[in-house]
Amino acid sequence: MPSACDSLLDDIEDMVTSHDPTPHERQFARRNIVPRPRKHQLQPAGEELQTDSVIPGTQKIWVRTWGCSHNSSDGEYMAGQLAASGYKITENPSDADLWLLNSCTVKNPAEDHFRNSIKKAQEQNKKVVVAGCVPQAQPRTEYLKDLSIIGVQQIDRVVEVVDEAIKGHSVRLLGQKKEKGKRLGGARLDLPKIRKNPLIEIISINTGCLNACTYCKTKHARGDLASYPIEELVERARQSFQEGVCEIWLTSEDTGAYGRDIGTDLPSLLWELVKEIPEGAMLRLGMTNPPYILEHLEEMVRILQHPRVYAFLHVPVQSASDSVLMDMKREYCCADFRRVTDFLQERVPGITIATDIICGFPGETDEDFEQTMELVRQYRFPSLFINQFYPRPGTPAAKMEQVPAHMKKQRTKELSALFHSYKPYDHKIGERQRVLVTEDSFDSQYYVAHNKFYEQVLVPKKPELKGKMVEVDIYEAGKHYMKGRPVEDAQVFTPSIAQPLQKGQVSGLPQSDSLNTSRSWRRGRSVVPRACDGQLTAARESLRLKGWT
Repeated sequence: MPSACDSLLDDIEDMVTSHDPTPHERQFARRNIVPRPRKHQLQPAGEELQTDSVIPGTQKIWVRTWGCSHNSSDGEYMAGQLAASGYKITENPSDADLWLLNSCTVKNPAEDHFRNSIKKAQEQNKKVVVAGCVPQAQPRTEYLKDLSIIGVQQIDRVVEVVDEAIKGHSVRLLGQKKEKGKRLGGARLDLPKIRKNPLIEIISINTGCLNACTYCKTKHARGDLASYPIEELVERARQSFQEGVCEIWLTSEDTGAYGRDIGTDLPSLLWELVKEIPEGAMLRLGMTNPPYILEHLEEMVRILQHPRVYAFLHVPVQSASDSVLMDMKREYCCADFRRVTDFLQERVPGITIATDIICGFPGETDEDFEQTMELVRQYRFPSLFINQFYPRPGTPAAKMEQVPAHMKKQRTKELSALFHSYKPYDHKIGERQRVLVTEDSFDSQYYVAHNKFYEQVLVPKKPELKGKMVEVDIYEAGKHYMKGRPVEDAQVFTPSIAQPLQKGQVSGLPQSDSLNTSRSWRRGRSVVPRACDGQLTAARESLRLKGWT
């Protein structure tokens, strides 16, 4: 007979009664609850509680995210809620008790990495919770059997799911959030989060899209367009700047389609957001498909010229062949993409247009591919994402006649060689540029900054430059970067209106508490003796009433 820990719960609602507090009641109650450890029972420093039962919230969690910036934001939100509830977020997977794996379904290799990570966790006897687009789109996949799943619209309940996974239960939350019958954008934007980079806030402005591209699996997971209200997005940006953020990224499956479901549009949102950006801080726009930016070109020019908005736009073309675009159901022709690119380049001199190309889509001929090569020769895109086509299960493109694998590889190789044949930044050597320093370089030898056109500039790794707007002289250029030398005696400008949070600090909590709250909660939990089951239940409910679940 199976034990209680082996049981499968189809949905965590099976555990909830009508007498339990609603999320709104929990949010209200959290203001009045201060968990306190009983001092006379505190464990000596470094000593772990020895029990013969599982106490959720005392474990270490490793969060791994694959995919787009939208997915990255979801991962940050899940980590923040877990930390706010007492769990310790660790960067060491071998040290973790549970792996939270946040997946991407765009390409086969991304799912392969995800599947291999699940297998590795199981081999190491780690608890596993899966999230993201793969389980949302195909929850009945064999390798996900018996695993706990958090749907893309259910990330606000990650604590509940992890709690049950820690206890050995399997919980699956895959429902859609609705209000008055209308699909909502997703989880609340005011949830706690742990930003991977305390200087950068990633804001999802909508989820899902209006297209039905024949190759896309993400649509199966994220669904149709659902936008967040402008006031909620503005409030999230405002809070981010109050926590020391100096750069905001807007993200979604298609930012250009924002607002069409709620009676507004992208320019209306952007003009409200720029009012909140402090001097020296910057806003980066996310990916937009050509059909939804065409009608806003004049307005987008004015926005991209704004001194606090990067003159950068990611507009995927995927192919320069109208025949291929039609088979992809992209809802535009190559002339539309050219119109967008030409219009913006003419009116926003120096603008960076990034684009995506798929090599070897079903039915693509040599002539089709040559049209794509010619497009790249003409525009010499400084940022080009080259993808070999992978048929994703359940998509119409997977059933089409496939281009032979060796031909897909050859076309990918040819396009990559063309891309690497030109250097987009050599002519900028000797320029003086103003850049915002936000990140560490991949090799940790430099800080990474970006100029007005979101071009990457490497600067010396001096702590006083991090999070600052500085002037540099460009003295070297590579394929993907420039190197800048700070101008002596030039003013170093601090764009943030507050000190940035420390790495690992939880956003959305009172700053005086965010470093110590989780620690005190863990102490409070660790001192509850096993004999006092009633006290343990009360302590758990107090933590629930923090309002984040």
